[in-house]
Amino acid sequence: MAVLADSDTRWKWGVLTARRLAPEAAIDGLLLRGRATPTPRQLAEVGVSVDTLREVTTAEFLRAATAPGAYDVIVLACVGGAVQAMLHGLGRAVAGEAGEGGHARRPVVVTGYVGVVYEKLADGLLLRHGADVVLANSRHDADRFRAVYEGVGADGGSVVECALPFLEGTGEATAEEAPNGPFTVVFAVQPSVPAGRADRAYLLRRAVGHALRHPERDVLIKLRSKPGEHTTHIEELPYQKLVRKLPGGGDGARGGLPPNCRLVYGNMGEILDRAQHTGGLLVTVSSTAALESLHRSIPTAVLTDLGVREALGNHYFTGSGCLASWDELDDGLLPEADEKWALRQGVRGGDGFAAARERVAELVTCSTGDGLPPLAPYYTVRTAPGYLPGILRRYGLETDGSPAGGVPDESADGLGAAGRGVVRRVVREAARGAYRHGVQRVAPLIRKAGEL
Repeated sequence: MAVLADSDTRWKWGVLTARRLAPEAAIDGLLLRGRATPTPRQLAEVGVSVDTLREVTTAEFLRAATAPGAYDVIVLACVGGAVQAMLHGLGRAVAGEAGEGGHARRPVVVTGYVGVVYEKLADGLLLRHGADVVLANSRHDADRFRAVYEGVGADGGSVVECALPFLEGTGEATAEEAPNGPFTVVFAVQPSVPAGRADRAYLLRRAVGHALRHPERDVLIKLRSKPGEHTTHIEELPYQKLVRKLPGGGDGARGGLPPNCRLVYGNMGEILDRAQHTGGLLVTVSSTAALESLHRSIPTAVLTDLGVREALGNHYFTGSGCLASWDELDDGLLPEADEKWALRQGVRGGDGFAAARERVAELVTCSTGDGLPPLAPYYTVRTAPGYLPGILRRYGLETDGSPAGGVPDESADGLGAAGRGVVRRVVREAARGAYRHGVQRVAPLIRKAGEL
């Protein structure tokens, strides 16, 4: 089995999904080279492991995926455009192997979403159409996914209801795990929600204010990445910089934070363990961490301070019983989740992967027998001639799914394999560093100048 991922959060989802689908299988980890390719620190923080790990281009992935006897199952843990490109690339690569019935021996392709699907529902779903299995993280999502596919005349049979792969166990503390230590408030921040400086600074001030008002509590501001690192979304205004603007901030890493408030990194599950074992609280705008928290029966607050809006994603939690403001939290509110809502969203209940395991096992049997039917994404050059070619070009593919031309033949130079590998790594790291500098430093300055 292989997992192809293009960011740290999707890497976590992909590997854990693979483990839930085939607990005993060996997993090859493939990181798609791009803007958000995770760093070693990010990979370590995610806390998942695979049997092998390497970074690949689109062409390298397609070669690996279609090599004789390569993989029975491939999990595409990527953004929608990358999934669509890989589906077309795989379809093209195995087309020549099809028999009379149009079937070919190829891997079973599985894809899905990392967490809450609150925006670009149709766009993201149609970019994932064509995979053998499209995982929906809840009954609610499964109904929505099928409705979108059927609404455009596409086959919705690939949608399979499951659960987020990191929601394991009962989510309840044992008697030996009774609350101990200071009451812990975890503020799970997001890279791009909210986007504006004023809103992000406001949320930071309120978290600090909560710590000052409750000196008996520990307030942990859980960060996703360090400045310069990329995750699923670009973070142009990291909280690490905003803390320096707090009164008494100066140049120190703690900025103007009080003693019982600090910035933290690390595995979200471990951070939530602390909140759970201290009878604590999770606070966020709309992070998927809210679902993890609800699964563990931790009081969970989805902030309304900036409104309940689609742009923030907190509209997803209407009906959950979790919507609250910092004022209410300051006054001692501990939100209680609505159980019916939690069940429908897949954060309560038993093993959500039973149906997905069964479906994948059936498809693997077909792939090793008569073969699977050709991959058939909804988007083709006939259904989306003004959209699909641009997506394929972005990932180095022609409109027919073949690797784009004009790539030099590596065997023609005189460097040798080792030399070429060194050159590629040096050039790649230099380019990535320049890109990150542009996004994190230059772009904000240009925007700021434009506002003067």
